[in-house]
Amino acid sequence: MKKRVYITTPIYYPSAKLHIGHAYCTTLCDVFARYKRLMGYEVFFLTGSDEHGEKIESKAKEANKTSQQFVDEIVVGFKELWDALKITNNDFIRTTEQRHIKAVSYVFSKLLQKGDIYLGNYEGWYCVPCESFWTETQTGDDHLCPDCHRPVEKKSEESYFFNTNKYLPALMKHFDENPAFLTPISRKNEMINTFIKPGLADLAVSRTSFSWGVPVKEKPGHVVYVWIDALVNYISALGYPDENAEKFKKFWNDKNTEIIHVCGADITRFHALYWPLFLLGLDLRLPDRVFVHGLLMMKDGKMSKSKGNVIDPFPLIERYGVDAVRYYLARETVFGSDGTFTPEQFIERVNVDLANDYGNLLHRTISMIIKYFDGIIPTYQGQVTSFDNELEELALSTIKEYREQFDELEITEAFISVFKLVSATNKYIDNTEPWNLAKNGETKALASAMNHLANNLYIAAVLLSPVLVETTKKLFTQLGIEEKFLSIEYLNKYGVIGGQKVSKGIPLFPRLKPEDEIEYIKNLMS
Repeated sequence: MKKRVYITTPIYYPSAKLHIGHAYCTTLCDVFARYKRLMGYEVFFLTGSDEHGEKIESKAKEANKTSQQFVDEIVVGFKELWDALKITNNDFIRTTEQRHIKAVSYVFSKLLQKGDIYLGNYEGWYCVPCESFWTETQTGDDHLCPDCHRPVEKKSEESYFFNTNKYLPALMKHFDENPAFLTPISRKNEMINTFIKPGLADLAVSRTSFSWGVPVKEKPGHVVYVWIDALVNYISALGYPDENAEKFKKFWNDKNTEIIHVCGADITRFHALYWPLFLLGLDLRLPDRVFVHGLLMMKDGKMSKSKGNVIDPFPLIERYGVDAVRYYLARETVFGSDGTFTPEQFIERVNVDLANDYGNLLHRTISMIIKYFDGIIPTYQGQVTSFDNELEELALSTIKEYREQFDELEITEAFISVFKLVSATNKYIDNTEPWNLAKNGETKALASAMNHLANNLYIAAVLLSPVLVETTKKLFTQLGIEEKFLSIEYLNKYGVIGGQKVSKGIPLFPRLKPEDEIEYIKNLMS
């Protein structure tokens, strides 16, 4: 069993500030990284910025700055956002760093020496924002980019090309032997039917029409084009081309490491097809999984600065707290499917799940423990009330289900499972009627009810800790639970909580006034 994980986000393009769509991918990767650490895995979590290219060069000129100055300023904002979202990445790779430039230059030269790259001439329709070439058929009569639907321009220039057909049979064999390599399965079908079956075109890997990139040392005037430059970040951050670098040996070459790339649907073919082909050319192992998340969109379509329909995460974090934002991103949209951000859904998630179900359960439990047992959680006495057995079984089955779902990157489903447990625990209060147990002098049953409520809250808190990074500590404080109990090892046996002294605190999630908050968020969108 693999006990080490290397997980990566795509590296983001610093042509403008990041929006909540970018925050979605990085937050979900962070939640997964935190889960794996909770399970005792050694984790290396990478994110970064993709800083070269024609678009950056032209935007820098418009701003009367050098390209380096331009990206330096924007990348500061990237790091500030990840700090605000409590992202626990182990490294942040920039493609303008020398460690990366060295790796890109080495990769290009090695593939060139092997004959995997050849010099030719490219003529086609080019989309500057997407940095992609398209054929006449792909752009249609209106000559629009198939990805972003903006106008493309006809370009012809000398270019190096990567020979895709040389390694394609090996990649197809890998697809067949590793069904989980590319998920969701619909993405695999799309890659095969849309790109491979019609004939996968050789990929242009150098450009001459701009200079902001890694120079091709074998051919002055050429710079390495984005898809070798950007994708190599996954190994340059580990110390490649030094294959003896400790991080590279541990997190890439060691078969006990699970390598997971998470990317958006619009860059699937580069991660699922070209990146594995490059790795085959370099005689390096392929990642275990390429997981494609869906897009977080607005009602009028994909978020984009040009449309003016983006949401800046900072005001949401400042007003509602980082946990509310993180939970919404992880819970509202099934990871792997497209979703739509709406103010109504955001406020409903906070009010229904976090304030009513979770926060109110803690408040009711602490209030009763203070009222009936002077604030001391009764110790576990086994199954006393007629509802105890069912609640315990649900708790233990939830832990098992949660782990299975998380390991398959079914992150949204895992949190749905936890909130089913939270709902069942709220119902347990109605079923056991502690107020009547107290009234009738059924002290043992009352003590068991309080213990089961505290233990289920504790279990839910541990399972929610990868997403609710601040709330979990507050809940532990109110239940009097030591920090050492924030570990999966204590969940192997039911009933570990008991004897702690509880204390009332402020509500974990104050209930929001929907009409006021929906209006506030709508104003952010205008």
